[in-house]
Amino acid sequence: MFIQYYDSPLGKMLLAADEIGLIGVWFENQKYYAKGLKEPIEEETAVLKETKEWLNLYFSGKEPKALPKMHLIGTQFQKKVWQLLLKVPYGKTMTYKAVSYTHLRAHETRRH
Repeated sequence: MFIQYYDSPLGKMLLAADEIGLIGVWFENQKYYAKGLKEPIEEETAVLKETKEWLNLYFSGKEPKALPKMHLIGTQFQKKVWQLLLKVPYGKTMTYKAVSYTHLRAHETRRH
């Protein structure tokens, strides 16, 4: 597991990746800061470098072309929610209510 720090306009961020892809991004001192990181090595990998470049574009107001490679680790529910969040267009937001409604609607469609 590898980590790098990134100074964003919103505060210091911790980026973490494994051999597969990006596994986490946290703002310093947030509630679940670095949760699940075991013996990380501070080293810039290709994915962490790509993530920093993506964040530079994003925070400069430019639309990044593609997301860095990710390795989503979590429950089936978490992975479904993250997949929904990945569909939110650049510059747009989605409330928790909208995420919940979209998830429930998709779940209901599959049951019928």
